[in-house]
Amino acid sequence: MRIETIGAEAQPLAILDDFAPDPDALRRFAMAADFTPALNHFPGVRAALPDAYLHHQLPVIAAAAGEAFGVAGPVKVVDASFSIVSTPAEALSIAQRLPHVDAFTADRIALVHYLSPEGGDGTAFFQHRATGFETVDTARRDLFFRHLDMQMRHGGVPPPEYVRGDTPLFTCIRTEPAQYNRALLYRSWNLHSGAISPANPLSADARTGRLTVTGFLSIG
Repeated sequence: MRIETIGAEAQPLAILDDFAPDPDALRRFAMAADFTPALNHFPGVRAALPDAYLHHQLPVIAAAAGEAFGVAGPVKVVDASFSIVSTPAEALSIAQRLPHVDAFTADRIALVHYLSPEGGDGTAFFQHRATGFETVDTARRDLFFRHLDMQMRHGGVPPPEYVRGDTPLFTCIRTEPAQYNRALLYRSWNLHSGAISPANPLSADARTGRLTVTGFLSIG
């Protein structure tokens, strides 16, 4: 495990290589799984994890979270699943074309576990140019969304494409590359997005698509 920081706000980023003991078995399970369209703005499909996944990985997550975020206590799973980004660029909603946060409180942690053998597209983190925010917590939420709404009203909405680098509204402050069986842990209030390449075929097949485990956790 490496613990690094994101941007000027120096938010912790835990990078765990060789995260699961048998990633190939996870891929085989995903290949037989029933993927369905995702909810909550995720641009693709999701499927249920094997029961043993969280049983084995939660102790590792708890130990990493204690070191990276300085918190102790039980890890509660808010949501976790196999996920594949597969929505065509032209079908993206406005929210899916922008960096986002998943929650606004310090106890909420995001997990991304990469399961594509070739690596594939990683995860990017952003700063909002108008406010300078790299994170959006409860205190910043209203101001951030007021600015963002005003900018899009006057300047137009982002084009139908995945956000990957700098844009008129956001500066990319870090891109963490994907690697097979690598996991990232970061606070859910970081502005982030999948760093989806224009060359990504956006396959919904677990054999060929950007297969990950995505999880949303509450710690402490």
